[in-house]
Amino acid sequence: MSVTVDVPKYYELQDGRKIPSLALGTYDIPNSVTAKVVTEALKCGYRHFDTAVLYGNEREVGQGIVNWINEDKAHNKREDVFYTTKLWNSQNGYNEAKRAIKECMQKVSGLGYIDMLLIHSPLSGQRRRLETWKAMQEAVDEGIVKSIGVSNYGKHHIEELLGWDELKYKPVVNQIEISPWVMRQELADYCKSVNLVVEAYAPMAHGYKMNDPGLREISKETGMNPGQLLIRWSLQHGYLPLPKTKTVARLASNLDVYNHKLTLDQVKRMDHPEAYDPTDWECTDAP
Repeated sequence: MSVTVDVPKYYELQDGRKIPSLALGTYDIPNSVTAKVVTEALKCGYRHFDTAVLYGNEREVGQGIVNWINEDKAHNKREDVFYTTKLWNSQNGYNEAKRAIKECMQKVSGLGYIDMLLIHSPLSGQRRRLETWKAMQEAVDEGIVKSIGVSNYGKHHIEELLGWDELKYKPVVNQIEISPWVMRQELADYCKSVNLVVEAYAPMAHGYKMNDPGLREISKETGMNPGQLLIRWSLQHGYLPLPKTKTVARLASNLDVYNHKLTLDQVKRMDHPEAYDPTDWECTDAP
């Protein structure tokens, strides 16, 4: 387990590309406000957005980015924004994935390309997982997608992919639920050991732990609110947190974590390695 005090604004992926170390998660943001939230987030300084076919708002996320670019084309550049989406389980399999990738691109045609495409989960089984990866590799070759990765993968799923004889492009991230109450230390350390950036979704545990006494105590010590503490905790563990909010007023607060620091003791006090309390689905253990 590596914990740091200073955190970078970008991580370097093993394919050589840079990725902003914090992203706005867009799950459960109503379609009617998604584009506005994304545009306002860009104005606040966000440069990384995470969506998925499952979320049903890819088009709106893309439109929010395009709207921001069009507001000031001289300064607001497409290449400064990192857009991630994910293929759902029903889109796994070679032919299914080929079709789905085209659909994902059509929804955000104004962006020109997808920065990163992930397999949303390992639940479709080995054959379809690997067939999907083949289609994703071809999308990279075609220039539709720049980087590819996985989500909700356990160690055995990653080993399966890394040992596949048709592997051309290694996964660059594994997006998994991580917070102080579901640390997944062994899996996170393994991912880092094979050069995968660990993206932490639900870093604020869907808000269920905001009144945790230990969190409140450290909040008083630092002046950070509980949400900021949890995002900063994730960053200091070397992860890429994906906090989500549909409240424009909270956007700036969630991003304002780079100028605050937790001491190593405070990070350790927030750690709960004995806990296993996921707030979302669990499929890292799927066959």
